[in-house]
Amino acid sequence: MSSTIPLLHNTIGERLRMSVDQCPDRTMVIFKHCNIRKTYAELFADARQLAASLIHLGVKKGDRVGIWGPNYYEWVVTQFATAMAGMVLVSLNPAYQSEELRFALHKVGVKAIITPPTYKTSNYKRTLREIVPEMTSEARGIGKIHSKDLPELEHAIIFKGEPGKKYKGFWSYEELLKAPTSEDFSKLEKMEKKVRFDDPAGILYTSGTTGYPKAATLTHHNIVNNSYFIGMRMNFDSKHEILCLPTPLYHGFGSVMGVVNAINHKQTSVFPSPSFNAEAALKAVAEEKCTVLYGTPTMFIDILNRPELPKTDISSLHGGIIAGAPCPTALCERLIKDLKMDDFVVCYGSSEVVIVAMSYPTDTPEERCRSVGHVKDHIELAVFNKEGELVNRGEKGEVCTRGYNVMLGYFNDEEKTREAITPDKWYHTG
Repeated sequence: MSSTIPLLHNTIGERLRMSVDQCPDRTMVIFKHCNIRKTYAELFADARQLAASLIHLGVKKGDRVGIWGPNYYEWVVTQFATAMAGMVLVSLNPAYQSEELRFALHKVGVKAIITPPTYKTSNYKRTLREIVPEMTSEARGIGKIHSKDLPELEHAIIFKGEPGKKYKGFWSYEELLKAPTSEDFSKLEKMEKKVRFDDPAGILYTSGTTGYPKAATLTHHNIVNNSYFIGMRMNFDSKHEILCLPTPLYHGFGSVMGVVNAINHKQTSVFPSPSFNAEAALKAVAEEKCTVLYGTPTMFIDILNRPELPKTDISSLHGGIIAGAPCPTALCERLIKDLKMDDFVVCYGSSEVVIVAMSYPTDTPEERCRSVGHVKDHIELAVFNKEGELVNRGEKGEVCTRGYNVMLGYFNDEEKTREAITPDKWYHTG
């Protein structure tokens, strides 16, 4: 689809800095469950501190840094710290068990991993020690790892641990933040200048429904523009919105469509809980006067079924994004009737391309309920048959897309990349 709005040629770090320059004191993120509220200037400073800390450990431009855990403030800090320094953020599913984690770390050669010790029934520190026994059997310095099975993994960093407690094999996140020297910050400034918009910025693992998950590698250009044009279609450039994000950060729905979208348009992001909780989402909307609510169809069904909904003040809501699965017409109708989300949009995409198509808020409710909308700006979409030929209108085939949205490729997997992306850059959605 053609567009009169030009593509952006900035890195993620540059987009954050631009927003900081324009509205340093505006609240950027609110983590309700952690009682954390940070302005754009505060998060920018925290991200730079972590970036310098990672540099202090020897992490360099292009190295992969894993973040493993639910929606915490440290997740977003890590997201921007790695982007600033040209490191590649690897988003790890908080539900991974030991073998899934081992595969994910080995596949992309993660150099440092950042994680909380536990969450609900998940014991992250124990799982990591199971696959890297050297963390407890060798004492070669705090946090330094020498793993036989994962030779590229050098550092594990733990946040939200018990105050004063030492976790063998782990750096303390809080203590590590005190480590950077003026030399580390000087290195960071030099690294920032070397980051290009077409450098890899993040790795999202696919769901792995047809085997082991694949590591979709996205560039700054992919992420910045995908999120920017989502916001433009939702008219985010016209006023200050407060986004309620109960969606997971490890997924593009939370980290790209949510957080980077928000910083592109200088909005505020509210995280109700570490993982999805319908009651917490409703409470966050009421207390923070959220104007836009994100969710999958299942999430919205749970929210609509909460007994406290009729008594909850959701008058601030006017829009939202629904994605992740087909949206039944009856559900779309309830979003308008019961949640007052007159301006909601439906999106279609995948980890490899984030969002290909989405509604306009001005589409009729019927149009939004019965389709996934229109192709986004600067993106091509076509339907091909098995012979690779364009089909005629009304004929069946495979949806393919081409443009700034298409990933760089699957990390360290040329064969799968060639299967997914043709020589003329069409991505096969499957």
